[in-house]
Amino acid sequence: MIATLLLLALLASPAKAEIIGGEESYRACMALARSNPTEAEERALGMIALKGGAPARHCLATALLGLGRYAKAAEAFVEVAIEARDPDLRIEALGQAGNVWVIAGDLPQAVAAFAQAIKLAPNDPDLFIDRAIALAAATNYFEAIDDLNRAIELDANRAEAYVFRATAYRYVDAADLALQDIEAALALKPSLPEALVERGILRRLAGNAAGARADWISVLQRAPESPAADAARDNLAKLDVK
Repeated sequence: MIATLLLLALLASPAKAEIIGGEESYRACMALARSNPTEAEERALGMIALKGGAPARHCLATALLGLGRYAKAAEAFVEVAIEARDPDLRIEALGQAGNVWVIAGDLPQAVAAFAQAIKLAPNDPDLFIDRAIALAAATNYFEAIDDLNRAIELDANRAEAYVFRATAYRYVDAADLALQDIEAALALKPSLPEALVERGILRRLAGNAAGARADWISVLQRAPESPAADAARDNLAKLDVK
């Protein structure tokens, strides 16, 4: 589910890129990267040959991402960060590289990219959340909790941070803390599908099968086409296994 959410977010919109070869051509290339990544790759390579700079490389990275060439895409995002003159673009590209490394399954590279980004932007809660996802995927749950603690210190209204921390707490057998975090997330966003999925898991582990089923059915009703719904279906199937 995490990989799907990351991919959707990365393909959602252009970065705040410094424009060297013209804003119109950059945005056209980025739109093409989302609709026809094969053609966008060719266009981006042409822009790079014409000294299009970091924006051209950003379009190439996005096209490679759309083509499912995740390791190459992550490397391209790192190249954007190296070439970028704008500090904000450098930070953003490193964060994107980290997220694509997660999708590619290279978690050490992901953590390293996020660490570089955090050095440049130590008060950005998104970067701590993203690194926590990579750390948790590598089963480094206590380190993930540390990053999520920092993210929540920076922005206590980030419901997803509480959900991720709840999941990490569950994996270190701290169910009471996990439930507290889920209730905090639902207080911020009462129908957040990911929070309902996690609360259902916690309820099942506590022996409350009826409560777990209610949470997962609620997810299917509220967001039937979401990655959270897929997780809810999987959990309902396991619950129904005799």
